[in-house]
Amino acid sequence: MDAIDRKILAVLQAEGRLTVTELAQRIGLSAAPCHRRLRELERSGVISGYRAVIDPGAVGRGFEVLLAVTMDREESVAGFESGLAEIPEVVHAERLFGEPDYFVRVATADIGAFQRLRDERLARLPGVQRLTSTIVMKKVVDNRPLPT
Repeated sequence: MDAIDRKILAVLQAEGRLTVTELAQRIGLSAAPCHRRLRELERSGVISGYRAVIDPGAVGRGFEVLLAVTMDREESVAGFESGLAEIPEVVHAERLFGEPDYFVRVATADIGAFQRLRDERLARLPGVQRLTSTIVMKKVVDNRPLPT
């Protein structure tokens, strides 16, 4: 990866809907070599996809909670992770070294919806020993592009 590839990545992280022609103009290449580089970045997995960034509040998911999950059995990890992946309100989850075992970000309509989700689905996942919930007051840094 060279400086031109890094420029492509920086521009696309800021504006992913650019046409190849617009992208090429921004980085100072003609369209054909820009297109070849872009396809190679996609083929090699450097660019893993494209998506729209949506305001959670605008779609009724403005109540966000961070959950620290502690497991009681190591052998439950696969069942827990596959169950977690099936819950649409889970928007981000990470397995950690040490305590807790997972951090999970959940987006619901309100505190009542979160309480039902917590009690009826999350707490019943395999191996869950403890759930510690923290309500998100404000996002300070979110969806920041990676440094290129």
